[in-house]
Amino acid sequence: MGILQRFGDIMSANINALLDKCEDPAKMVDQCLRDLEKDLGKVKAETASVMAEETRAKRELDEVNAEMKKYEDYAKKALLAGNEEDAKKFLEKKNSLATTQASLQQTYDIASANATKMRQMHDKISKDIVDLNARKDAIKAKVAVAKTQEKMNKMTSKIGSATNSMNAFDRMEEKANKMLDAANAMAELNAQPRDEVDDLAAKYDTVGTDSTVDDELAALKAQMGL
Repeated sequence: MGILQRFGDIMSANINALLDKCEDPAKMVDQCLRDLEKDLGKVKAETASVMAEETRAKRELDEVNAEMKKYEDYAKKALLAGNEEDAKKFLEKKNSLATTQASLQQTYDIASANATKMRQMHDKISKDIVDLNARKDAIKAKVAVAKTQEKMNKMTSKIGSATNSMNAFDRMEEKANKMLDAANAMAELNAQPRDEVDDLAAKYDTVGTDSTVDDELAALKAQMGL
């Protein structure tokens, strides 16, 4: 039973539980496989040893059973020959082996049960290795997709930061425009106010300024006899 206790944790091993402990399944899945294959090698060696023990116990049990049958056959022959005393001796010899036979039977039953459990353990680990190999590529592909998605999330976060910066620039530009408009308005308010009367007088200052042209035109026409 010591062998079974030593490998009990292997019998209850679960692939998903192994992967859950991995920080990076893509890196650790191969390690999980190597660990299982190492365990399989140990279990295989122990299984072979237990099976050999089962075979030895079976052989010893078969030998004592054959021995008991032999003496029973001799007893039958003695009775047929009319030698009852000889028959008793053969039966006594047969019965003397009964205790040994019972002990060997018990030993064989335990060895057989251990061998069965070890074979089950061996088969389970073998199946786990096959299953994990079949899932390995899918696991690594999922991890690759997850890492790509993580990179995209970081890039999206950076783009969001850039957008916030652009919004900040827009707000600063709007504020600058308001400051410029306010300054222009203040400059216009600070300009010297114009006198309306002066503006009206300026309108009439130009009246009659074109008479010289008219005089020159009249003189030119007289000279030409027009």
